[in-house]
Amino acid sequence: MSLMVVRIRFAKGPVVNRKRKPDEGLANLAMAVAALLTPAAVMALVLGVWRIAAGLKLTSSFYIASGPFSDWRLWLGAAALLQLCSHFLNRYGKSKHTAAS
Repeated sequence: MSLMVVRIRFAKGPVVNRKRKPDEGLANLAMAVAALLTPAAVMALVLGVWRIAAGLKLTSSFYIASGPFSDWRLWLGAAALLQLCSHFLNRYGKSKHTAAS
């Protein structure tokens, strides 16, 4: 019975820099908040469309009958603002994560 010895050689990979950049933690937080803002923007958009449809008598009455939150323009504006904030936070977070060379 003969034994075969197999040697596996791994190529040297890129050098890993263990030092954290000062803004890296903040960039991660910005991207996490941006990920949560998009679903909030979708929810605000749905409320705005529901308010418009309720005003046209296409759906049941809107659950907020009076006050500033009963206006469809507030909900659509909030949806646009939330999505805009999400976009800019994503851009900030991705600009701080540079590709390793």
